[in-house]
Amino acid sequence: MRNIINIGVLIIISVGLTSCFNKKAPNYRYMPNMYTATSPKTNGEYEILPNQQANMLPAEGTIPRGWKPYEYENTIEGKALATAELKISLEITDKNLAEGKELYAIYCALCHGDKGDGQGILVKREKFLGIPSYADPGRNITEGGTYHVMMFGLNSMGSHASQTSEKERWQIVMHVLDLKATLNGEPLWSETQKDSMMTSLEMVSEDITPIVIGTEEENTSEEH
Repeated sequence: MRNIINIGVLIIISVGLTSCFNKKAPNYRYMPNMYTATSPKTNGEYEILPNQQANMLPAEGTIPRGWKPYEYENTIEGKALATAELKISLEITDKNLAEGKELYAIYCALCHGDKGDGQGILVKREKFLGIPSYADPGRNITEGGTYHVMMFGLNSMGSHASQTSEKERWQIVMHVLDLKATLNGEPLWSETQKDSMMTSLEMVSEDITPIVIGTEEENTSEEH
């Protein structure tokens, strides 16, 4: 009899403790701000905002901080124009080359391979097929063309404009052109560019005629 009474008491207590629970709104919360954010949600509706919409478009005529317009269109003609005339706008330094190599390993090597031969790990696992080598005959790989493809993507390759900055894309371009030169058995692109730059600076320095400025007494005597 006592057992029946004890069991009945336990049932009553259990029902009493659980009857007021609300699964959608727990009675007790530690750090409630972790559950319910106090700031407006991106896609929420709030009376204090225009059209009660938190996720609004940027103000007209504004651009994101650090973003620069890219004047070449995502068309065949735009790619051809970028391939022909767009040139690298970043100084060729050992630091930029090293960072370009690291970025290439992150974003490009999985498909294009560490050597640029089109034998990345995803190709070897047959996740993607038909990735050409940078040294394949007929491929016109230039500074502007490579940058343009990273901006808009090409064929199965998607755009990398959202993952990389302008500087990072040019750093990757440097490494790609060095890989192409290595595959073709040619001197590194970066070294030839450095040599060309040094030659240009030497020619400019030779063309500069030194200007000799004499003292005031010498100039006066020459006039007389």
